[in-house]
Amino acid sequence: MIFPMVHVASPTFYSQVRIRLREFDLIVVEGIRGKSVGVSALTLAYRFAPRRRRNGLQEQREALLLPEGVQVVNPDVTAAEAIADLKTLPRWTYLLLMVAAPVMGLVFALRGPRAFLDEDLVVEDLPSTLRAEMLADDPVEHAMIDRRDQRLLAALGEIHAERGDEPIRVAVVYGAGHVPAIVSGLRNRHGYRPREAEWLTVLVPA
Repeated sequence: MIFPMVHVASPTFYSQVRIRLREFDLIVVEGIRGKSVGVSALTLAYRFAPRRRRNGLQEQREALLLPEGVQVVNPDVTAAEAIADLKTLPRWTYLLLMVAAPVMGLVFALRGPRAFLDEDLVVEDLPSTLRAEMLADDPVEHAMIDRRDQRLLAALGEIHAERGDEPIRVAVVYGAGHVPAIVSGLRNRHGYRPREAEWLTVLVPA
């Protein structure tokens, strides 16, 4: 089962995910390993917003999300690898990204969820608008997620090969932007097909 996640959401959303994760035997979870100044700067884009109480938001944290007693696998990249991928971008793009992230975080904190999430939270298999198509081909987006998608699909492939004959339930708890790669990768490599879906409320209107 795939859980498309967002970095900030209503506390109720995370509690509902945690309740469901108790039913699984294995959780494959996102999370860049290690620390770096660059990664810390980027995460300011969403770390400011939960600090303003009126926004009613909570930052996603493993301690509040992952239940005890369930095996957890984290195939994500290291902080050094994440920054190395971003540094393959033109230098001015990389520097602008590092400056823009904290500014976006302040705007998010002051204006609340509607500053960005109303439109940009939607993830489609195929872009439905010109803006969405441009974002899908954004080199920054590719630099941020391509290697991470490859690591994740490799880990899911290992689980399928080693434990595919066992009656276990596997949860994939990753950012919504990774879901198209997860779905297509599981389908094309191993023949998995979507069978059912459930909606959870991410944000409660203020």
